[in-house]
Amino acid sequence: MGIARSGTRMMRKSSFRWMACAILLFFCAVFTVRASRAAGDDAGQVYWTQVSDGQLRLDGKTPLTWNVYQPGKKDKKKGSNLILVLLGHRYLMLDTKARLVYEVPAAELQAQGQDFHSGDLARPEYLVPSTDWTDRDVGAAELYRLTLEDYGRVLDVELPHPLYPDIRLGIH
Repeated sequence: MGIARSGTRMMRKSSFRWMACAILLFFCAVFTVRASRAAGDDAGQVYWTQVSDGQLRLDGKTPLTWNVYQPGKKDKKKGSNLILVLLGHRYLMLDTKARLVYEVPAAELQAQGQDFHSGDLARPEYLVPSTDWTDRDVGAAELYRLTLEDYGRVLDVELPHPLYPDIRLGIH
């Protein structure tokens, strides 16, 4: 009778292990599906970080309320030509490659501290007419100049060139 009980005990341990493995596999599968969905949702997101050394001028004067944002480090490849500008109470996204300006509804931007994240802001219905685009290297910065047709004013956005580690350390 002792042998029969030990066999039953072994079967219980074995079935418990199988059950634990099945539960573990189930949770791994659920986690994998959720992670892939989250990555899919993030694919269209742009994380805008504040450019602390950026400058903005409207007709040669600094506006009272302004700020300049660029895509974060992770988003540089997909948005290296994008600039988000706060001009008064109005957000504008500049696409320097296509030379287009889009008005951005504040509801499209989700704040994360001083920074934002958003989906795709380049929609035809948000297009703002602009002309006279120029961009040039002005030493330590890149200057973008354009005329906003709805304001009839010239907008200057100056962005510093990224510093490379060897320049900051003085290594040549």
